Amino acid sequence: MSQLQDSYGRKFHYLRMSVTDVCNFKCSYCLPDGYRPDGKPKFLSLNEISNLVGAFAQVGTQKIRITGGEPSLRKDFTDIIRVVAAQPNIHTIATTTNGYRLEQHAQEWFDAGLRRINVSVDSLDPRMFHQITGENKFDTVMRGIDAALTAGFERVKVNAVLLRGLNDKDLPRFLEWIKHTPIDLRFIELMETGLGRDYFEAHHLAGVEIKRHLEESGWHYNIPDAADGPAQNFSHPDYQGRIGLIMPYAKNFCASCNRLRVSAKGKLHLCLFTESGVDLRDLLQSEQQRPELIERLQQQLVQKKETHLLHQGVTGVTQHLASIGG
Repeated sequence: MSQLQDSYGRKFHYLRMSVTDVCNFKCSYCLPDGYRPDGKPKFLSLNEISNLVGAFAQVGTQKIRITGGEPSLRKDFTDIIRVVAAQPNIHTIATTTNGYRLEQHAQEWFDAGLRRINVSVDSLDPRMFHQITGENKFDTVMRGIDAALTAGFERVKVNAVLLRGLNDKDLPRFLEWIKHTPIDLRFIELMETGLGRDYFEAHHLAGVEIKRHLEESGWHYNIPDAADGPAQNFSHPDYQGRIGLIMPYAKNFCASCNRLRVSAKGKLHLCLFTESGVDLRDLLQSEQQRPELIERLQQQLVQKKETHLLHQGVTGVTQHLASIGG
């Protein structure tokens, strides 16, 4: 069966699958007031996850990233990893976490089949980390990163959202850290969501400013592979770590789009910043529904837009990034 493809020739081999929108941190750019449940949430079950991933694997998906909220808050998170790992044709299983439970479970998750991990660390200053995340857990998270490196993950990445007036002075400290540590550091440009116009205007820092600094400091742009996402990656001969810049406001950011998203309640999202999502859950109850599920996926991709409209201030229905896994 042919790979999922949209009207612009973009092929989709990467699924970001949220398993919960619950998070125990209160990051100022995402959930400043903490998680507030909308009724009693009923997130995708292991059976539904198995049927979802099986269908995506059949149409060319090779990479699954398990997201949240904070995915490790699910008591069956290790079982979810095993379910995904059991599917044929899935070459890479990754997750994004705040690192809260990483120290205790890194080896367990690796043994279950997880191979790549992104940890959110928005500052290497414990006080600023506390201010941004609302949690005094800096040391816990850093020990978790050490545990992930020890466990043998193929790639450990650290995500930091760029915030003017908060962590924008942290770059030298981050660079010193990755000089002798094989970390892939990702700086993510702040994106406007439905809840954050004032916050966005106060703290948005263009990624091109960081890019200019890197180029002036001897960092070299790495030519992307066809399977790479939208990050612009840089390396330096004197550094063990690498740096990636995710700049959604940069020209042609959407041209290399290769990912789709499914929310924790089973809605397909073609873009982080457009529509309200298409429900898939009615077709996730049985493996026998797979042909119909695949047909629905293919029909929806025809409607995928060429680009987001963030430049025009159109943020879609996404109220906060935790709602569909960022």
